[in-house]
Amino acid sequence: MNRILASALFASAALFAAPASAQDEAGDKVNMVVVYGDDECPPSTAEEITVCARKAESERFRIPETLRESESGENVSWARRVEKFETVGSFGTLSCSPAGAGGITGCTQKMIDAAYGERSEDAGIRFGQLIEEARAERLSEIDADAAAEQERVEAIEREYMERLERERTAELPDGQEEAEAEPLPSPE
Repeated sequence: MNRILASALFASAALFAAPASAQDEAGDKVNMVVVYGDDECPPSTAEEITVCARKAESERFRIPETLRESESGENVSWARRVEKFETVGSFGTLSCSPAGAGGITGCTQKMIDAAYGERSEDAGIRFGQLIEEARAERLSEIDADAAAEQERVEAIEREYMERLERERTAELPDGQEEAEAEPLPSPE
């Protein structure tokens, strides 16, 4: 009974920790949503980036693609079966086999190749790529806003300097002569 209770507590702790693992190092709150067909994507807010992955309407009520796969031999393509025949008799250095000297040396490369193969064939959604695109779009808007604000400030400064120049070159009223300004005393 205690083991069941402990495992239930561990599972609930893992569920509460899942949102924390979804946060990225930049600290932005990211809402990842899967939409189907012509459904609208919820808009992003100032506090949250909303990233939508669009799937076909026919996928709405289906089992996700990652769960549809099985490891049975019936689901192995002919191309994979032929690849297995190419490696028959492969032993020795860099072969990842127990036969031959240095057979173990190829196991790491085999694991790396398998990982890259699974990654390239993954039919799942690449939320990381979508998040980066949304972040780049947000940063481009910030840069455009900053450039517009800089232009506005420079225009105000230009107008101010032109007004000062007009005031300096304007004639004094009633023919008064301009008095020479006395130098300011130095602060000592």
